[in-house]
Amino acid sequence: MEDREKLDLEAIAKECNLYGEGDNYEPSKSVALINSLDERFERENLVLIYDYFLTKCKKPEVLMSIIQCSDRLRDKSSLSPLLDILLWKTDDETLEKDDFINVRVMAAKAIANLKDTSAVTPLLYCLNNKDENYKIRFACADALGKIGDRFAVTPLIDVVKDEDEKSVYLRESAASALGMLGDMRAIDPLVSILEAKQGILDKFTFLKERVIEALGKLRLDKNERVFNALKSSLMDESSQIRINAIEALMDSDYPEAYDAIKGCLCDPNDEVKKNALIALYNMVGRKILDEVIKEPIYSDVLKVEAVSLIEEYETDDEEDEITERIRREFDE
Repeated sequence: MEDREKLDLEAIAKECNLYGEGDNYEPSKSVALINSLDERFERENLVLIYDYFLTKCKKPEVLMSIIQCSDRLRDKSSLSPLLDILLWKTDDETLEKDDFINVRVMAAKAIANLKDTSAVTPLLYCLNNKDENYKIRFACADALGKIGDRFAVTPLIDVVKDEDEKSVYLRESAASALGMLGDMRAIDPLVSILEAKQGILDKFTFLKERVIEALGKLRLDKNERVFNALKSSLMDESSQIRINAIEALMDSDYPEAYDAIKGCLCDPNDEVKKNALIALYNMVGRKILDEVIKEPIYSDVLKVEAVSLIEEYETDDEEDEITERIRREFDE
């Protein structure tokens, strides 16, 4: 192993052909050489090497690999060079900014994993820059959610509420980030999205899905407006939105949630019915399975699912007579 005092960063960079010199340059060979460094150096020196490489490398494919290596170590010292990459702080006019979009996205992900709140302001800068590539803004919204700093709540709410935002994907990511942050200030704007887009399919379907998921991560008890929005979502045209609403209600403390979800046992979509049954089973246990098996109003699909849940999760010693009979009927 190398001693820190003997570390020649520039020599190591040239050894890995970091600058892409030579007519027969192949990025994959540089990547392989960089990946092999962890066999030669201790963690402390690897951090120094990768941080140096992050400031010097101008080859997108190679820089992606360096960011991955740095992300595995997750040292706070890497934040500054990663932010420089994200913010595109370079004086090299020969570089094409569009060639580095995926590199900058990966930098945002690595920044998120450092969990350093000092990164919030530059992440917000990229998020709010409407001239920035949507992939980068998307990655920054996700990073803000993962870092968990409450300072990001208001800007993320602004993105979710912005009807003029060209990228619905970005609004989806901002909604997901708000769910990760868990701040109650997000409830009203998130519910407003559901209320405004009720019954609208197409491009807003995924936005509503992310909004419901975010609400499911917040404390939903004793908020009648949230409950009514989720209950209305159980009748949405999108089956996935109905499933998401079932899951959000299952995890809530609303007394009325059980009855609301139970109504979905007669949903026209089989997957919605199954998810409703699983949710009810998680809420009250075996009795809902017995009810579904016994009552003729429930479909064969649900009865099979109920039997399957009993066989998988309930004790095998005392399987009741009616469950056994139903199982034999379906086997025949």
